[in-house]
Amino acid sequence: MKQASLPLPELGMIAGTRAILGAGLGLLLADKFSETRRKQLGWALFLLGALSTIPLGFDVFRRLHHGNNSAAQR
Repeated sequence: MKQASLPLPELGMIAGTRAILGAGLGLLLADKFSETRRKQLGWALFLLGALSTIPLGFDVFRRLHHGNNSAAQR
């Protein structure tokens, strides 16, 4: 199994984007708000979480492919 070393702030950002994505999905599925407001908030949070996860995911996969020293090369 390959391993990558991630600094704590980056790990926090990954966890945060996943939380935002989950909150957006939760709002899309919940009935706490009016349907229009719920869909607006849900899609906004879901897309924000999904879009912010993409560059972080690329960084993690790059580290796995090129080794853990890629962060030091920045």
